[in-house]
Amino acid sequence: MTANTGTEDGAKDRETGSQFQPKFDANGLLTAVVTDAETHRVLMVAFMNDDALKATCDTGVAHFWSRSRQSLWKKGETSGNVLRVMEILVDCDQDALVIRANPAGPACHTGATSCFYRKLEAGGLVTTDT
Repeated sequence: MTANTGTEDGAKDRETGSQFQPKFDANGLLTAVVTDAETHRVLMVAFMNDDALKATCDTGVAHFWSRSRQSLWKKGETSGNVLRVMEILVDCDQDALVIRANPAGPACHTGATSCFYRKLEAGGLVTTDT
């Protein structure tokens, strides 16, 4: 991966050029929104550092950085519910990704299809999917 140049030309190249130049935040992370490649449903949001991004690109299976454990993790490593990456979309300033994936099972650690299985309604949470 290429480091942020911090120059005006570097920003323009990042925004309109063809080179992948991820812009990691101060903690060395990118936000990754994972969607189901077939249904387009949002499955989860996680973070990737350079190692997670490289592992994902190298293996075709989503890897993330656990902020709580401070370690690299392969999604589905223990459950078998891996996310097979079909496509990675990069936002305009290259600080966020959308990963379109084929899930091998539920994406949420609760067993729900998506981590977004509740909606805010009348000030409370209502389950929409289990």
